[in-house]
Amino acid sequence: MATVFFVTHPEVVVDPQVPVPDWGLSAIGWARIEAFCQRPELAGVTDVFTSDERKAMDCAEAFQRARGLSFTAREELRENDRSATGYVAPPRFWEIVDRFFGEPDTSILGWETARDAQARIKAGVAACIAARSGTGDLVIFAHGGVGTLLLGDLRGEPISRKHGQPIAGGGCYFAFDMESRALLHGWRDIVPEGGAAAP
Repeated sequence: MATVFFVTHPEVVVDPQVPVPDWGLSAIGWARIEAFCQRPELAGVTDVFTSDERKAMDCAEAFQRARGLSFTAREELRENDRSATGYVAPPRFWEIVDRFFGEPDTSILGWETARDAQARIKAGVAACIAARSGTGDLVIFAHGGVGTLLLGDLRGEPISRKHGQPIAGGGCYFAFDMESRALLHGWRDIVPEGGAAAP
């Protein structure tokens, strides 16, 4: 039984002058993802895919250094498309996010709809599974918004923000069976118990 680990990037360097897809991990984010890469349950991973956004690719590069596995970047694993507004500072950002999940068939301020983003991430994950070259487990590095949409679908429940990751800055993961798509566990912190959370 092979497992898919869906992992969201941890903390990033927020820079309103830089396009959001180009943001990289912060020092805390790097420390957390490097701790995650040591988790024993990842020993059976043979394939790694990542969103082509910088913060997700940082995670895949950390995993490559830790485990010696190359990775494939895929555009369809990106976060929901928010380019119509660019960076929006909290609390306004979270107000828009509430509408994004609450009105899944509506483009909020030009954003990709939640329904379309969910269909895209589902297809992207299926494509990763079909494209794997190994026979073991699979890791996908992506984002919290599309992860929330995927998790809700795996649970067979309507689109809702209630499926969101429990850590606001990101850095969570869930796992599901590759063949049956049965959820093995919901969101967990990427940092092992007792692991380092900061440099």
